[in-house]
Amino acid sequence: MSKPARKPPLDDHVRLVQIESHLAHVERLCEELNKVLVAQGRIIARLQAQQRKLSESIESQEGERIRQTNPRPPHYQ
Repeated sequence: MSKPARKPPLDDHVRLVQIESHLAHVERLCEELNKVLVAQGRIIARLQAQQRKLSESIESQEGERIRQTNPRPPHYQ
């Protein structure tokens, strides 16, 4: 069996350029992900507010429906 060919070692300047390139990519990706997280946080807050309003509306409607279908006995009026 033959041994796999080894790549010649890169000089420090080439390695540094590659590392800086990768770092720039990671920084850009991090900024994009942060923007997405902020946008999602706003959407979640808006949806939570809508859900709260809907829950309150449903509770109110349900309470009104119960009051209408179960009139108070005469001795409570």
